[in-house]
Amino acid sequence: MFIKRTMTANSTKDPAQETEYYTGEAKFSPVPMSVSSPAIKPIDKNKIRANAVEAMHMQAHQQIAMLRKQAELIMQQVKEIEDRLKISELIYKAEMRFKPVMGQIYHLYEKEEKGSFLVSMIAPQEWGRSKKFSRFLSTIRLLSDSTWDILDKATFNFEEFEKAIPLNRDV
Repeated sequence: MFIKRTMTANSTKDPAQETEYYTGEAKFSPVPMSVSSPAIKPIDKNKIRANAVEAMHMQAHQQIAMLRKQAELIMQQVKEIEDRLKISELIYKAEMRFKPVMGQIYHLYEKEEKGSFLVSMIAPQEWGRSKKFSRFLSTIRLLSDSTWDILDKATFNFEEFEKAIPLNRDV
């Protein structure tokens, strides 16, 4: 707490002659009151500024790295959706003798005739001797957005499948 006292003997208040004195407890004093008081060192503003700038750059780089990871994930999801659209277009060009039900699992086969495909409810191990295909390609599922999902992506070769279907063939 600061108390203003006048230094002059007369009662006229001259602001130039007034002085401030601290009259509170020594431990709360804004200036050292004794030899044992902690030393007051001048603030190095350049050091404070440098530390703040370094912290700012570190924080910004962390946020940028996080946003890059998110962007990469989004781009990966975009690619997966684009691939699913391409695969779906190709599957809709395949022969299907039934109306597919969403969420159900089906099987995609290449027929004896090159560039001709078949979507079937019958799994590869369920065919007897009367199989109507030359090779099994993949297990697929119809999704709610009418696109198809390849369930065994590790063994499915999309490029080979895409090359085998003639582009001018109607759905």
